[in-house]
Amino acid sequence: MKPILYIVIPCYNEQEVLPVTAPMFLQKINDLYIDGKISEHSRILFVNDGSRDDTWKIITELSQIDERYCGISLSRNRGHQNALLAGLMEAKNKCDVSVSVDCDGQDDIDAVDKMVDEYLSGSEIVYGVRSDRKTDTGFKRGTAQFFYKIMRAMGADIVYNHADYRLMSKRALESLSNFKEVNLFLRGLVPMIGYKCSYVEYSRKERMAGKSKYPLKKMISFAIDGITSLSVKPIRLITALGFIVAVLSIVGIVWSVITRLVTGHTGGWASTVSIICFLGGVQLLSLGVIGEYIGKIYLEVKARPRYIIEKKTDEMK
Repeated sequence: MKPILYIVIPCYNEQEVLPVTAPMFLQKINDLYIDGKISEHSRILFVNDGSRDDTWKIITELSQIDERYCGISLSRNRGHQNALLAGLMEAKNKCDVSVSVDCDGQDDIDAVDKMVDEYLSGSEIVYGVRSDRKTDTGFKRGTAQFFYKIMRAMGADIVYNHADYRLMSKRALESLSNFKEVNLFLRGLVPMIGYKCSYVEYSRKERMAGKSKYPLKKMISFAIDGITSLSVKPIRLITALGFIVAVLSIVGIVWSVITRLVTGHTGGWASTVSIICFLGGVQLLSLGVIGEYIGKIYLEVKARPRYIIEKKTDEMK
């Protein structure tokens, strides 16, 4: 029996690119079905993440044209990770395997063929990994590499050069549903599942239409969320820093006493002010990091819903 595949696609203000990429996703479903790899009941699931443009209107029109298009609409914008999770959890009860991919057409849709092949060979999770970063600017390439190195240094188990282009089996989706974090970072959560996995390389293209929804500010916020959601190493670094500062302070006190006894005077006010400013900066930085973790705890304890689905197309009801 052929597996039912759901391609899950988060969308936020994608009215410009959706009419361009939607036929590509449908063609891929057709090709895989003709090749005998997936069931005729396979679908393309769009997740409208509280878009302010005509994204949901386009999704509903597509679903009326072809039943293989379907969609859900969140009550408000919840962010890419929550929208993606909403789609995966909705697809979980209807599919045998899912592939998550962005709507902008940058991720090579032909890599799905290899992903499905890996799944049929026994892999429960297949990661789409970029073979190069030729389409990125020098700044973005450098910051991305720095991000992955920092995440690894902080102890997070993430796949290098992998975003959210991946295949997951129904069993993997069921296991993912057991993670109840409000602060989502799927790139770090999925490797924690631990099932058999494999990797498929692909070349990332230029965005086909519209504008990127991830400016520098959001990228930085995303990186901070990833680190604080997966690792407590920053807290340990603060402890180590506090110990080092304490040792240096003791050394400074001893030096001041010896200088006073030998020369009869100590250093001027400039050195004192510098030390005070340094310690003040360290304290504020430490409080900021600790506050970030406390904020995460606050949100987790409240256990608010990660998303609320407001509308569904007929296929998803």
